[in-house]
Amino acid sequence: MTLLDETQAFIEKGKANPNPVLAAIYAKAAEELATSDILEKALRDGDSAPMFELPDASGKMVRLADVLESGPVIVSFYRGSWCPFCNLELRAMQRELESAKAAGVTLMAISPNKPDESLTLVEKHELTFPVLSDDDNLVAKKFNLVFKMEQGLVDRYLEDGRNIAEMNGSEKWELPVPATYVIDTSGVIRYAFVSLNHRERAEPSDVIAVAASL
Repeated sequence: MTLLDETQAFIEKGKANPNPVLAAIYAKAAEELATSDILEKALRDGDSAPMFELPDASGKMVRLADVLESGPVIVSFYRGSWCPFCNLELRAMQRELESAKAAGVTLMAISPNKPDESLTLVEKHELTFPVLSDDDNLVAKKFNLVFKMEQGLVDRYLEDGRNIAEMNGSEKWELPVPATYVIDTSGVIRYAFVSLNHRERAEPSDVIAVAASL
């Protein structure tokens, strides 16, 4: 089953028990995000990727420049461990990990979650590729992917007991939009997927094929 199949199945499951109040909140948040300039300013094919150094779930520092020495890198920005669509994507990446390794491609995922939050996620889903913590979304901001969450959505998450700012070790309710990049060994972006819709993700097998062709 592809990531798209899993995503569509999850969406259809939600339609079986619709929540009009929540739907209205999501719609308002989507409208506000649509007014942003993220799609215009996000890094794209041909841009130089910002070099970064971030801690993985165990606290080990990972430098993009070092990883690129062994081959192309796929970087996926996700919202956090609390996001079901992110979890689907990360599990799909794990399923394709051996294919990536065989092609000399490294997978890594980045979110603003604190390392301990990332560690819980890694252990729960048995992820064996680097899952990095981007404090204050500093790297995501360099890729021009960050937005401030709409207040109605913030209030809803707090009602549900999901304090996302706390999970990120911050007072800011900011997140990256879903984005996946292929970066070649010279540090140039050769593929970019950026979406304002949190339900849309790049298919890992397709992205690995792009990276493997470099």
